[in-house]
Amino acid sequence: MPQLRLALNQIDSTVGDLSGNAEAIVRWTRHSADQGAHLAAFPEMALTGYPVEDLALRSSFVEASRAALHALAARLAEEGLGELPVIVGYLDRCETAQPKYGQPAGAPQNAAAVLHRGEVVLTFAKHHLPNYGVFDEFRYFVPGDTMPIVRVHGVDVALAICEDLWQDGGRVPAACSAGAGLLISVNASPYEREKDDTRLELVRKRAQEAGCTTAYLAMMGGQDELVFDGDSIVVDRHGEVVARAPQFAEGCVVLDLDLPAAAPEPPSGTVDDGLRVDHVVLSADPLPAYEPELTGGYADRLDDDEEVYSALVTGLRAYVAKNGFRSVLVGLSGGIDSALVAAIACDALGAENVYGISMPSKYSSDHSKGDAAELARRTGLNFRTVPIEPMFDAYMGSLGLTGLAEENLQSRLRGTMLMAISNQEGHIVLAPGNKSELAVGYSTLYGDSVGAYGPIKDVYKTSVFRLAKWRNRAAEERGHTPPIPENSISKPPSAELAPGQVDTDSLPDYPVLDTILEMYVDRDQGADAIVAAGYDPELVAKTLRMVDTAEYKRRQYPPGTKISAKGFGKDRRLPITNKWRERL
Repeated sequence: MPQLRLALNQIDSTVGDLSGNAEAIVRWTRHSADQGAHLAAFPEMALTGYPVEDLALRSSFVEASRAALHALAARLAEEGLGELPVIVGYLDRCETAQPKYGQPAGAPQNAAAVLHRGEVVLTFAKHHLPNYGVFDEFRYFVPGDTMPIVRVHGVDVALAICEDLWQDGGRVPAACSAGAGLLISVNASPYEREKDDTRLELVRKRAQEAGCTTAYLAMMGGQDELVFDGDSIVVDRHGEVVARAPQFAEGCVVLDLDLPAAAPEPPSGTVDDGLRVDHVVLSADPLPAYEPELTGGYADRLDDDEEVYSALVTGLRAYVAKNGFRSVLVGLSGGIDSALVAAIACDALGAENVYGISMPSKYSSDHSKGDAAELARRTGLNFRTVPIEPMFDAYMGSLGLTGLAEENLQSRLRGTMLMAISNQEGHIVLAPGNKSELAVGYSTLYGDSVGAYGPIKDVYKTSVFRLAKWRNRAAEERGHTPPIPENSISKPPSAELAPGQVDTDSLPDYPVLDTILEMYVDRDQGADAIVAAGYDPELVAKTLRMVDTAEYKRRQYPPGTKISAKGFGKDRRLPITNKWRERL
């Protein structure tokens, strides 16, 4: 039985950074070659970054991607790496597609290529194009219509791109019909809570359908609101896991595989779903038998809270670094939200690059001011205190505001101060709002909503508490100081904009609120279904009304890390002007 040493490079790419991404591909290809690999692979659109969104509609960027691919092939050969076949994702265009109503002009394609001996020896485009959630690939791409197979050391290797595995039909049964001995799918599949188990079951199922060992290579890192967690998987033809990569870590999984020999006659013609076999022979003869040495390993899965926390750290780190910033500014109220955001920032960037500022008003409690200072002491972040009371008094003397206007003025003064310091010192401001608050509009425009990024934008309040407790517990287990003061976790949540104010003056208890929100926001269930689940009709009606009327606020909130199936962003698109209301 032929043998093949496969290198799966689980790397982070930056959208638009063609030269930087090419450098990373060269570096990891060299690492793969040093490990003795016979075939190396990189994720979906690794050369361009993913998702490219409307950049796909710019012919200049498409042509730059195509040129960068050929330059990469030549460079790999120049640096002595040309004998190692390399699979790499990039942005291409279809040479034969005719202009058609409803298709993107220029026929861009989400494509991948095989590079060998300085040449681009095979190209193919994603066959199934996703058009749900955060994906708009019908807007950007035209589909591929081939079944790409490359013969490497006597093994026929079938190739696919991400959604080709997620949808039934297409390249998976086609790989079986073509008699492939290995199926490699290159992916840029965004992280969602609990997606890892779904992903594993999918790969197992597809391996059994394809009738061959299947390698699922995933991207890691962050791009705007999306996080990619890696978690590359290899399973055998029976669905048994052969190797699994760590989550949230760049790396190269290298493993020796025993694979079926390719048929004497290369497959040809048309197979399932009308896909035309595109077969290229790189090396027809099997390698001399060798003793397998590398198994790829099996990285243990993170538990649920550590997984979510790691996603939040990865997302913030990527956003800051990829946008050319080095430091962040956080308003520290002493409450749980800003405390968790500060802890995430310290873990993502280092405490020396995190600047916290306490901005107490006359309504700020002594314990909240003390909790903010204690957080700074525990984490080691940079800390200062600037009271807003003199500014507040000046505004009140001029305007004589009362009630909600008086409360919101305090928040807006803090927002103005944060942005002024950001302009002066070059830090980007982190908005501390959580998903529960954003859902019901419990935030102040141009106040606590100011900032460049919202690290916990997609985290419900009950999860905020759970993650804070997990982070402290993890610190204790490692012999470190827990970063978040216990008082910030245990005290009743409050905006402290009025005497004795607590969140439950305006909102239901968070465990109840979050369950209703999860049904309405994340699962698009209506009022009748929520009431049928046992919730008070009056409470449901009030909560849903708050959600509906706060759409204009959410549109003005900064981007933030997406961890759920439906965050407040491009995967939840509702009109601002909207008279529809759920009725019972």
